[in-house]
Amino acid sequence: MNNPYFKYVLSLLLFGSNGIVASMILLGSHEIVFWRTLVGSLLLLIFFRVGGGKFTALRHKKHLAYAMISGAALGVSWIFLFEAYSRIGVSVATLAYYCGPVLVIAISPLLFEERLTPAKLTGLSAVILGMVFVNGLGLLTNGLSWGLFCGLSSAVMYAAMIVFNKKSTQVKGLENALYQLLMSFVTVAVYTFLRQGGPSLAVTDYIFPILIFGLINTAIGCYLYFASIDQLSTGSVSIIGYLEPLSALVFSAVFLHEQLTVLQVIGAVMILSGAAFSELYREKPRTPVGQAA
Repeated sequence: MNNPYFKYVLSLLLFGSNGIVASMILLGSHEIVFWRTLVGSLLLLIFFRVGGGKFTALRHKKHLAYAMISGAALGVSWIFLFEAYSRIGVSVATLAYYCGPVLVIAISPLLFEERLTPAKLTGLSAVILGMVFVNGLGLLTNGLSWGLFCGLSSAVMYAAMIVFNKKSTQVKGLENALYQLLMSFVTVAVYTFLRQGGPSLAVTDYIFPILIFGLINTAIGCYLYFASIDQLSTGSVSIIGYLEPLSALVFSAVFLHEQLTVLQVIGAVMILSGAAFSELYREKPRTPVGQAA
């Protein structure tokens, strides 16, 4: 358990099983996220305090605000994602959701003054074409369904979460995760109370999967994730990180008996490989004319 690679891989497998656990809870997507973030943030707060964590973000109010906005975006993203799980299945919803990081790459020249390199454009094109392969037939047959809209909306909000998280550079590690999870809960709680006056009493029928979701998949998963990434190289974090969507596809096939068509499998490969390529590929610096290589 002290090995950072083991912690990181375990956290990704827990995140990859989110759709399986969510399928056991027959509540609205916003209620699932409500209970997940409530239980998860409370336990993460305990981890943080027992581990000797100190609240330092108040010294950097601007960065704390960015972290809070990032957390709100994460909460909304999860609402859309879990709605997409129930509408179009874990496999397709996961692939739509994982377009979020690529959206960040697409808008990074505007927000972060980062150059959109040929490698990034190639990866972005592969992801877009992959999404056409995964959902093209459904779009031609039925148009834009509510489930696919939720999946794509989850990706947009995921991208917003990444953008504001990148801006909150002074709020780091487990403290950052705690603020984001707490703000996710606040956001979803406000939505739940405005929509229906409070969470449903039917939650008592799903206590066990909700506790698993909040305690294990969320709190322990976040704890393992943030306890490991600081000890790993950026390359390792990026490469191994694709275990999360891959495990989600495998789990959905094994436990939920979801199957992708051949065209959708090709699209899935294009989405994941395109996202990985645009994130991981680094162009070699050009050698000036007249200088030895």
